[in-house]
Amino acid sequence: MSLEKIISVTGKPGLYEIIAQSKGGLIIESLIDNKRFPIATTHNVSVLDNIAIYTYEEEIPLRMVLKSIFEKEEGKECMSHKESSAKLTAYFLEILPDYDEERVYVSNIKKVLQWYNLLVNKKFDFSSITEENETEDKA
Repeated sequence: MSLEKIISVTGKPGLYEIIAQSKGGLIIESLIDNKRFPIATTHNVSVLDNIAIYTYEEEIPLRMVLKSIFEKEEGKECMSHKESSAKLTAYFLEILPDYDEERVYVSNIKKVLQWYNLLVNKKFDFSSITEENETEDKA
């Protein structure tokens, strides 16, 4: 399992792994309940590897934020995404001290923490995350 194959589908809870590509879209499997189903190309999906978090200097790839959480928590789950807004923002400031507080909302922080916990429960290998995409370097 790699972040290039993990997606978020707008309007559907949790994360999904791309299993196969069909003529009209994708076959995906829920990381929550392991149910498989097709989605059409009209669905709005986001690949986790392509998501970035705004900071005051630049955009930090989500994979690096997830790796920072993994290192801080030593491979265990982080705080629940259902905590108070103040606790969530304080925790996120520990992970990414210079995140842009005007453009990164509490709802974004909740998603990141929820996704991280879901990936930890699925035994995702965070140690395989690198600073740069290897495919970008091979150009």
